[in-house]
Amino acid sequence: MTVKIIADSASDLTKEIYEKYDIDMAPLTVQLDDKNYEDGVTIDSKTVYDALREGKAPKTAQVSPKIFKELFEKYAKENREVLYLAFSSELSGTYQAAKLMEQEVKEEYPNFQLTVLDTKCASLGYGLVVIRAAELAKSDATLDEVIEISKYHIEHMEHIFTVDDLEYLYRGGRVSKTAAFVGTLLKVKPLLHVEDGKLIPLEKIRGSKKVVKRMVDVMEERGIDFKNQPIGISHADAEDKAELLADLIRERFGAEEIRIHMIGSSIGAHVGPGTLALFFLNRPYK
Repeated sequence: MTVKIIADSASDLTKEIYEKYDIDMAPLTVQLDDKNYEDGVTIDSKTVYDALREGKAPKTAQVSPKIFKELFEKYAKENREVLYLAFSSELSGTYQAAKLMEQEVKEEYPNFQLTVLDTKCASLGYGLVVIRAAELAKSDATLDEVIEISKYHIEHMEHIFTVDDLEYLYRGGRVSKTAAFVGTLLKVKPLLHVEDGKLIPLEKIRGSKKVVKRMVDVMEERGIDFKNQPIGISHADAEDKAELLADLIRERFGAEEIRIHMIGSSIGAHVGPGTLALFFLNRPYK
């Protein structure tokens, strides 16, 4: 029996990928117009981006502990080996909720082989880790083997991204009100990355075309062997920019596998429409 992989909606994977690899998805909660929705199930990201453009302020919440308990109990009863790869604990309480339910379920099923792993990743950077784990599981790798390779991808996954409007990062407490105002006035585009699971400012660049080119430069500075690894690009309703970035990467590095996905509702609510993100490994692919 293969290892069961569980992820959450912050991985920004498509329904087709979940189905192809038999991955269970635990949805984060999106709050909009005083209603709660399940990310990727009862609300889509386009709805959230349209709401943001209208001046609304959707909020998000971690995966419900109840969802985790039901999922874990289901596989405990089936005596399955399970790996849940979680959205970065620095960006959500989802990992902590899963750990609490892991402890609770294991008290009732002490022999349950469940591992809850903090990916310290987000969006499609997280999604690429999940896909690799699922590929290994599908090839009948052992739980230990899947965990080992997953940890390698977690450690070496680079996240480089930019936002179209600093206002959304200000709302989320990522930049000051003054920085958001001045940045918008001067058309400054922030370049950020993820370090140990946290969002960290990297550079400030004037002009959207320059920032896309700079993302490719940073990729060259940090990464390796792009022809032999899948590259991830996610965007917040900005497909043209994502395709431009993909073309630049193909042209410079000859990359053959580039996945382009829409950023989901739970992350999109915080970064805003127009966001563009790039993900790749800084070590050889395993």
